[in-house]
Amino acid sequence: MRAVIQRVARAEVRVDGEVVGAVGKGLFVLLGVAHGDGEEAARFLADKVASLRVFEDGAGKMNRAVAEVRGEILVVSQFTLLGDLRKGNRPSFTSAAPPEVANALYERFCALLREQGLPVATGVFRAHMEVELVNDGPVTLLLDSTRLF
Repeated sequence: MRAVIQRVARAEVRVDGEVVGAVGKGLFVLLGVAHGDGEEAARFLADKVASLRVFEDGAGKMNRAVAEVRGEILVVSQFTLLGDLRKGNRPSFTSAAPPEVANALYERFCALLREQGLPVATGVFRAHMEVELVNDGPVTLLLDSTRLF
């Protein structure tokens, strides 16, 4: 699994002009699921996202997790994170998991965050979405479960 995590002042996702998910202060997560990903990868990334210390403490240091600042998380499925650009100019998505597998792990990732008491909003799997956000910092991080555990 791959994730792009951004610390945001606010974020929202729309489908057909309607807001389907929105958060205030918190994290915006683009999540891509690869062939071979499973429960272990979902759990690892959910735990990592929940415990990332990317919010400032009283001394101005990034030392607080999203729960400590009463933040929210918006998660959007993003298979294009698995795009392979090594050959040619058109990305190959052969390493992305099939939709039924990817959706199940996307939903599991969100459930694991909710199990930790975090408010989680989502996009709509396989829909054409418009995302609007205000990156706070800016702070943007990349996580890839194959490189972390």
